[in-house]
Amino acid sequence: MNDRARPGRSFRRRVARVRGRLFHLWFLLRRPMTLGVRALILNEKEGSVFLVRHTYVRGWQLPGGGVEKGETLLEALRHELTEECNIEISSAPRLAGVYYNRVTSPRDHVALYVVTDFHQTTPKLPDREIAEARFFRLDHLPEGITRATQARLAEHLEGQEPSPYW
Repeated sequence: MNDRARPGRSFRRRVARVRGRLFHLWFLLRRPMTLGVRALILNEKEGSVFLVRHTYVRGWQLPGGGVEKGETLLEALRHELTEECNIEISSAPRLAGVYYNRVTSPRDHVALYVVTDFHQTTPKLPDREIAEARFFRLDHLPEGITRATQARLAEHLEGQEPSPYW
């Protein structure tokens, strides 16, 4: 059943998108710079990557979120992966780069970590923030992957030249 057949669901998605944009606007007004973390979570044995689809923005993307005041990048990453993916990091991930996210705002930066040593406590079920979250085989990625996620996958898996921009 699609969203048109369930008008309440479509309305909730629109409200969630507006809420997300308003929340980001509030961040822009309250903070001189925003910093986020994202994870390229690779299951090397299975040849798969973990992606999330949020309720408030379109597309599949790498999991992550904002770094809060008083929080280290690694603390933020651990918190976001537990919250968005039910994934716990087993050993220190590799910092792959820090990117300028000029699409989101002129003040946003994203630190990308590559995570290969982890375990998922339980499959992630949909909630108010996450519509879907799961592993995809690298040779069967879903449609609708964001441009930034496609670029990071190409850089880290295909050896493309890294961009300074998210």
